[in-house]
Amino acid sequence: MILEEVIFKGHPNVQSLHARTIEITKDKDLTLNGDCIVGINANKACKDLDPGIKKRIKKKDSLIEIGLIVEPYSFTIKGFGDDKLLLTNEDDIVLRKSKFICDRTLSINCNFSSLEIPREIINSLKDPSKTGMMQIKVE
Repeated sequence: MILEEVIFKGHPNVQSLHARTIEITKDKDLTLNGDCIVGINANKACKDLDPGIKKRIKKKDSLIEIGLIVEPYSFTIKGFGDDKLLLTNEDDIVLRKSKFICDRTLSINCNFSSLEIPREIINSLKDPSKTGMMQIKVE
């Protein structure tokens, strides 16, 4: 198993209301239009991930477990990799319930969207002083 950690910050405009995606971004600000974004100012985007984990994510049907950790809470999302994933975006990481693939897509066919993340976590992420972590594990 390979593990990668991405650190991000909260923002008052975190809503987490999207029914199909979850996103974290390197962007420093967030408007209310970004309703799938759960964190900003991330230290990594798809392009920055370790080549070893990218290779495993790009295997068809590889199982990806994504831990969303905002102390004292944690939430686990499961999704799948695909050999068509690009993992080249310089700003974002997106988890999708659908099979849609673009350069921002890390995982497809996920079992949860941003709308389904427990509200305690989302309420915590409305605080800009809060730090969150996305732990990406690939078997």
